[in-house]
Amino acid sequence: MLNFSLYMVVALALLAVFMLVYERFTPYREIQEIREGNTAAAIAFVGAILGFTFPLVSVIFYTHSIFEMAFWALITGVVQMVLFFILQRSLGIAEGIKARNVASGTLLAGLAVSIGLLNAICISY
Repeated sequence: MLNFSLYMVVALALLAVFMLVYERFTPYREIQEIREGNTAAAIAFVGAILGFTFPLVSVIFYTHSIFEMAFWALITGVVQMVLFFILQRSLGIAEGIKARNVASGTLLAGLAVSIGLLNAICISY
């Protein structure tokens, strides 16, 4: 029970930190956009959250180390932000999401999850 509690608390703290940092990194505020009913922002944010969480699941399963979980959380968070940066520079994804374009939010979410899954499996090797 102690290990479960420790891993759960640390994983939730890392997720909360990621969500705060990611929201500050993007040129719009996801939580505010979601409160205003922006479905595109909600879809994109959930994709980023999942893309961050999958590698954490992988690192917990394969390494059993809090320190490695924190290390990979940092890398995974950076990867998610690099993906956003690339999509912003190439497609102007932020403007689409701010304009409530569900296609933009879905593209970002799909790529965030895909990158997260690739990141997760690469951790195991």
